[in-house]
Amino acid sequence: MRHVDIHRFTMAWNYPAPILTGAGRIRELPDLCRELGLRAPLLVTDPGLARLPMVEEVVARARDAGLTLRVFSDIKGNPTGKNVMDGVAAFNDGGHDGVIAFGGGSGLDAAKAVALMAGQREGLSLWSLEDVGDNWKHADAAAIVPCIAVPTTAGTGSEVGRASVITDEAAQLKRIIFHPGMVPVRVILDPELTLGLPPSITAATGMDALSHCLEAWCSPLYHPMAEGIAVEGMRRVRDFLPRAFAHGDDLEARMNMLVASSMGATAFQRGLGAMHALAHPLGALYDAHHGTLNAVLMPYVLHANERAIGEPMVRLGRYLALDQPGTAAVIDWVLALRERLAIPHTLGELGIDTAQADRVGRMAEADPSAATNPIAFDAEAYREILVAAVEGRP
Repeated sequence: MRHVDIHRFTMAWNYPAPILTGAGRIRELPDLCRELGLRAPLLVTDPGLARLPMVEEVVARARDAGLTLRVFSDIKGNPTGKNVMDGVAAFNDGGHDGVIAFGGGSGLDAAKAVALMAGQREGLSLWSLEDVGDNWKHADAAAIVPCIAVPTTAGTGSEVGRASVITDEAAQLKRIIFHPGMVPVRVILDPELTLGLPPSITAATGMDALSHCLEAWCSPLYHPMAEGIAVEGMRRVRDFLPRAFAHGDDLEARMNMLVASSMGATAFQRGLGAMHALAHPLGALYDAHHGTLNAVLMPYVLHANERAIGEPMVRLGRYLALDQPGTAAVIDWVLALRERLAIPHTLGELGIDTAQADRVGRMAEADPSAATNPIAFDAEAYREILVAAVEGRP
């Protein structure tokens, strides 16, 4: 009888909140607030979105419905701990009773962290809730305020996630802040909100969704449901990302990319890997776009993981109907997709060099995402992947 390590089947599986999908569903936001007992929500978004008509319309509709809604938008593209705590101060000073997370990954992550911290005891540090061990138990779960999430990009899937990625500027690190209660209580996936995305952002965020699905698929952890979600998410990226990129007003493509994004974030509870382990420090040090970093790193990490991912790559190739299922075929598909989406081939094209390669290697090895990479790379191996991605060689 073949020996099986039964302990590898010991896992905890979680799935996201109620989700409303479809064009125009944003108009139901005031009703959702009332359903949850919210009368004075704080809408957290980024400064670019805050100036757009879509936010003005949301605010006007909420106020017409009798809600006391205010906007907080003082956050960076890679939100910082100070951004979060400034949002907490705005929440408490305004007497708010809930959070509306509105925007792309930066707005959603910052908003979820504000909702996590707004009701916590004085003196609790945001960094004490970093996703290490049982740190999340330091927080009072009952003090987390309700959060409604409304993504306006299709990439991070943060609207269904239990964590936020926040930059610790003092340490020059991106830290993953985690609590099971951070999952928003309601989600609205309205493709009309994504119609105005420029092609470059559509491409970068869509490749971010692909990276989540792909790294979840390659993870060695036991989670068959996450595997199924991951592979179907990748099929939707294959079918709909080029359409959304080429025809920004394609509502069907936009809807399916929002779904693929949420699927990626649902699947990556199985784990991430070296793409994210490298993207996190690079984002902290160079303030580069997270989705673009993952897109550029993707084929280099697949090359590095090749000896450990042969079987799942064969299955993925069959599901995606590639001519020759296997790692090489998947990499070729990724490269062709990136070229079609005008994604840079190297990190050097993003202004990233090898000056801090040793430091990035150490930071990547210590990143929580590294724990579920198919191969346990050391700092030197991460350094080599970085150099390859800067110079454009396997």
